[in-house]
Amino acid sequence: MSVPVDPTPRTATVAAVPEPRAEADLTAVRPFEVHVPDAELAELRRRLAATRWPTRELVPDRAQGVQLTTMQELTRYWASEYDWRRCEARLNALPQFTTEIDGVDVHFVHVRSPHADAMPLIITHGWPGSVLELLDVIGPLTDPTAHGGRAEDAFDLVLPSLPGYGFSGEPSVLGWDSGRVARAWAELMHRLGYTRYVAQGGDVGALVTDLMGRQAVAGLVGYHLNLLTAVLAIGDHLPKESDQERAAAEAFATFRQDGFGYFLEMATRPQTIGYALLDSPVALAAWLLDHDTDSYQKISRAFVDGQPVGRLTRESIVDNVTLYWLTRTAASAARSYWEDARALAAALASGQPPPAVTVPVGFTTFPGEIWASPRSWVEAVYPGLAYFHEAERGGHFAAWEEPEVFTREVRAAFRHLR
Repeated sequence: MSVPVDPTPRTATVAAVPEPRAEADLTAVRPFEVHVPDAELAELRRRLAATRWPTRELVPDRAQGVQLTTMQELTRYWASEYDWRRCEARLNALPQFTTEIDGVDVHFVHVRSPHADAMPLIITHGWPGSVLELLDVIGPLTDPTAHGGRAEDAFDLVLPSLPGYGFSGEPSVLGWDSGRVARAWAELMHRLGYTRYVAQGGDVGALVTDLMGRQAVAGLVGYHLNLLTAVLAIGDHLPKESDQERAAAEAFATFRQDGFGYFLEMATRPQTIGYALLDSPVALAAWLLDHDTDSYQKISRAFVDGQPVGRLTRESIVDNVTLYWLTRTAASAARSYWEDARALAAALASGQPPPAVTVPVGFTTFPGEIWASPRSWVEAVYPGLAYFHEAERGGHFAAWEEPEVFTREVRAAFRHLR
């Protein structure tokens, strides 16, 4: 398939207004580079220096939210030691592109393997992540022989930024829930010439990937997940007989009772929180850090104790926060939760079960996940489960935190589809 390519690189400044394009340009795949003006970085440092701090929390843990010591050390590092240009150069060393799909410019990294017969794989990030959380798996997945693997495990990688996230465009109309993203991703793979491919996702990316399967999009022959999003809809009906099942149920109950704040706010009032996130870089950082207990403790340890876990380093964490800040996407990203909450409510109100999955599904449970789903739970959602494994380490942001473990799982999950 011939892919139309506009050879002129598009440069990402900050909050750029999309250029008007002729109808013939709409399906073009356009090279893309990131170049943030110096003035934007200077303004970021000015805002960091002008932060108005709250008093210290009244509890010894994160029960009241992100702790003051963590935020002050993150801000000190961000303002005095952090270098965005290193992240920018790393992105620009990769083949990046944009293409318009359904009225939205989609940014993606597309790395072809040097090995023949590589399997095309689209991986979708989640919130509060970005394509940055996937960068450390690019080399091992596309060129396994250079990273201790076998040539027959090679993938061509497509790593898109969700609409409203990162360097993708912001939807200007309602209806961009994960189901619509799933259809857009199928169009993206078709546009790139892939007629047979697999998909992977965690967090929001797990929902997008699962909906690709349930929509039976053309070309998809299997997928792998590391979060069981169906628990949000049917968690009360899953088995709770074994110790592992009861532990997962308790973790899910804790999430709904004590870890649901960010989720509920974005699912109901994304615009309200957006004002703070677009105006204060420290508010943005705190909001992105306050996700799940496991990842928060690891991130806090990286800043307060100087002891990062895996690749959750100070630098990589601030890379991701800075990307949200410079692209002004915190509010549009939050709106994706609002869209998905309404789509889920409508699906549940219909009383109809979701469409069956007809392609093989693989699943990896990481021990630090918000709810570490046991095999029985996964099989309740995917009765013909093709691959299941419990990883030895890693949490919610598996590819970011433990890229070597994540890579091994992805290779194993899709090996039978080669």
